[in-house]
Amino acid sequence: MGKTIAIANQKGGVGKTTTAINLSASLAANDLRVLLVDSDPQGNSTTGLGIRKDPEQLTLYDALVGDRPLEDVIRSTEFDGLDIVPADKNLVAANVELVALENRESRLRQRLNSVRKRYHYILLDCPPALDLLTLNALVAADSILIPIQCEFFALEGISQLMDTVDRIRDSFHHSLAIEGILLTMYDDRTNLTRQVADDLKEFFGDDVFKTVIPRSVRLAEAPSHGKPILYYDVRSRGAESYIKLAKEILANEQAVRKSSQSVR
Repeated sequence: MGKTIAIANQKGGVGKTTTAINLSASLAANDLRVLLVDSDPQGNSTTGLGIRKDPEQLTLYDALVGDRPLEDVIRSTEFDGLDIVPADKNLVAANVELVALENRESRLRQRLNSVRKRYHYILLDCPPALDLLTLNALVAADSILIPIQCEFFALEGISQLMDTVDRIRDSFHHSLAIEGILLTMYDDRTNLTRQVADDLKEFFGDDVFKTVIPRSVRLAEAPSHGKPILYYDVRSRGAESYIKLAKEILANEQAVRKSSQSVR
């Protein structure tokens, strides 16, 4: 059964969508089946994988608010092993329409249950807000990956998100794990970057990924071509970093499995 990872941070501009696209492609490059769910009404993961927005195409909105099975919404991409549930601006209405629906916080989890066995990993690209779409993603996820830009307000933002994670664990009896905290737009030439990175590592310890994502023009360019960095410029520092991140996630999971087997 596929592991579901929500990529979330209520702060915008920290690299959530860049991470969703490129981590998905890097996991798929390891001969794994991967589904990327675009939960952001901006639909940037959708266009970033070369899927054109078409008013006639089904999106996550149709599965969440309507009764369309998720199987009808999933679209294949041109990248081996990688499928996507697209999003468009209609998803904005979901935050309002979900309020009146039964089990409004767990509708995404229910929809994903029908396709989990088809994928090794399901990644959820969340909007930059702690709204019902993000809540659905966190309730559906096994773990949360938190991208953080190394800037002054990083620690303040992550503390709010951790409070939300704790509330979800308590309110829904849901053992949402921390997949890891990912330092993005990393520039080790600046004192601020190094200071924030040190503070995060001191506070969160092993929850901070060893891999960091550097500032990269090529990473910023890739979405406009509808391609992950792995397919746009495989020799770039950005591509190398996301390949390393995928390998770190896979190694961490293998270590957890070994640990649980030894306990038995």
